[in-house]
Amino acid sequence: MMIHEITEQVGRHKRRKRVGRGIGSGHGKTCGRGHKGYGSRSGNSNPHNGGGTRLYKMLPKRGFSNAMFKTHYALVNLSAIDARFDDGAEVNAEMLVKHGLIRDTSLPVKVLGNGETKKKFTVSAAKFSKSAQEKITQAGGTANVL
Repeated sequence: MMIHEITEQVGRHKRRKRVGRGIGSGHGKTCGRGHKGYGSRSGNSNPHNGGGTRLYKMLPKRGFSNAMFKTHYALVNLSAIDARFDDGAEVNAEMLVKHGLIRDTSLPVKVLGNGETKKKFTVSAAKFSKSAQEKITQAGGTANVL
């Protein structure tokens, strides 16, 4: 018997432990916490708290990183645009939010070239991959860089 066969029979989720329901339940009185000590107290979420100092905290902090200045983009594939928009549609950040392809307009949009299209789109975005720009123009559409 394999582990995937067991989970099919037993079920996906384990029932939660209901503690403090009397002696007969096996989890009454101390509720499986034992007697005294930090682990038995309220407010203790992790009785195994501790251990060594992590390596990155021990090493000296030197130099400068540009990581915090990196521009993050909301990514959209050409295949997703092709599936949700009609021929001749104007595609911009507001329309992508409306169709559920991006969460909101706080990040600039980058269109990636995954997928094919035969529809003529007018796509306005902050950035395009080379393949996306080629595929949009080959289909007869336009790719406007904001």
